[in-house]
Amino acid sequence: MLPRNTATTTAAVSAPLPTDRLAAVSGIARRPVSRRLLLRGTLAGAGLLALAACSSKKSDADYRVPDESASAGLADAPDSLPIVSTPITVTATGSRSALSVPYGQMELTQQWEQETNIQVQWNMLTEDVYAEKKNLLLASGDLPDILWNTGLTDAEVSTYSANHTLVPLDEFFADNCPNITALLDARPDIRSAITSEDGHIYTLPSVEELGLVPFPNFLYLNTDWLDAVGRDMPTTIEELHETLLAFKEQDPSGTGKLLPLSFIPGSFCANPWDIIAAYGGQADNNDHRIVIDRKAVFTASTEEWKEGVKQLHTWYAEGLIDSESFSQDDTAYLAKGKTEQESLAAFYWWEATEFVGEDREGHYALCPVLAGVDGVRRASVSNNQEISRGAFAMTRTCRYQAAVMRWVDRMYDPVMSAQNSWGPIGVTLEYDEDGMLAQIPAAEGESEGERRQKVAPGGPKSTTARDFEEVVLPEPRASLRQEQVAAEYAEWAANDAFPPVVFTNAELDDLSLIDSDVSTLVKQKFAQWVVGGGIDADWDGYLKDLETTGLSRMMEIYQAALDRYYEELDARS
Repeated sequence: MLPRNTATTTAAVSAPLPTDRLAAVSGIARRPVSRRLLLRGTLAGAGLLALAACSSKKSDADYRVPDESASAGLADAPDSLPIVSTPITVTATGSRSALSVPYGQMELTQQWEQETNIQVQWNMLTEDVYAEKKNLLLASGDLPDILWNTGLTDAEVSTYSANHTLVPLDEFFADNCPNITALLDARPDIRSAITSEDGHIYTLPSVEELGLVPFPNFLYLNTDWLDAVGRDMPTTIEELHETLLAFKEQDPSGTGKLLPLSFIPGSFCANPWDIIAAYGGQADNNDHRIVIDRKAVFTASTEEWKEGVKQLHTWYAEGLIDSESFSQDDTAYLAKGKTEQESLAAFYWWEATEFVGEDREGHYALCPVLAGVDGVRRASVSNNQEISRGAFAMTRTCRYQAAVMRWVDRMYDPVMSAQNSWGPIGVTLEYDEDGMLAQIPAAEGESEGERRQKVAPGGPKSTTARDFEEVVLPEPRASLRQEQVAAEYAEWAANDAFPPVVFTNAELDDLSLIDSDVSTLVKQKFAQWVVGGGIDADWDGYLKDLETTGLSRMMEIYQAALDRYYEELDARS
């Protein structure tokens, strides 16, 4: 149920942040400048390539190697198997879960090879390694034929399509891709989300419509210890504060090492943004960018956000927040739920089972969305998308373009999409008496999330809301989470998620120089202020640094893209 490669993604500040080492987050003003110079040089080079391409007046096809699909015996019909009569080999790279087996050893990928006569030489890298290497790879002369779980940003797609590294996939749809064509014809919103400014589609989507990703951060409390300290499940932010104080003072764990609350800011599902909302009166999310009444709001420059951060520092000074919250990765964080003796009183995560294990999950319960200091309950809505770009791309060196596009089109058959997401039929999925694909229970000692990351290749796929009614049942834990979201979160949504807007190339150029620098500044300052305090003294200088980094231009771009999105949405309705 947890989207692939997100459970293991963290954006935690890498340097430990005890008070005596807060210097680790200083020197902020110097970093954006050097990075801008580097990026300007990179983008300038890309721009020269694009200008050279324009001056030569060549079509995109002129930059590709000739398509040799016909020489391999390409089938007459786009949905025929095998796709080619003579076996061919293509190369692939991209990001994978750290838990996955080598892709070439996966049952599903071996099945694809047998059915299609297309062998893929998989060179998949863990997400952090791939993120470091992808641009060097794409700038080299030794390109893979395809990218899987591409991790390409919009700016990178713009750059590598302009210099013809990436192939416009839509040129192959009519003759080779009946599943993709049907999906995009039925869902113009998906087509719009993956279409670049020039009208072409360079990456394919991953779609999973369960309604869960807007609310990834669930807060769990140890109910045994609530009983031990004589308190009920909190319903307000002040009651939570008092409960954490009681945990710390009375130590119902009996270990002398009780951690009242732990989290990982910037992770997929372990963020304390609802505490910010309860104290400050404003929703927040990882991007610190929300939508209210169709207007883009940058939360981390508001007085409401400032108040929430001040209160988190109070909690930290009182010893209520795990001192490793700003330095731990997911592995270290999850280990805290499985210590020999329970020591963690409250934590944020997608689900309790994965965090503490089946033997302890009954000790923890979901804390409801808490009433803030003004009495209002606010659930922060993330910008996580159910329609994601970048699941698949093809490069100009691929020798079997039509064949590969028929191969990837098979991923958008709803049954195959389900297997890409959860694993192969007979291993993780089976047909129930109604003909629906359903989960096979995971083996004892293994969570469904862990199993999924080991056997499901992810990548290009689509499981729409309709498919969840007609093709595949949600995982049991997904069904439970749907009920929890409906009962505890949806009613209190305090903002809209930022939709999958499309930027112009000029906007992408500017964002590539601004967005990550703003994000870095906020992450560093947030950690510094929660741990060491001082937000009042630093605030005016911080706001000036944001403006110097380009915040106003960044939000101007986001608002323009948002306006275009809503204009198109209104025109379709």
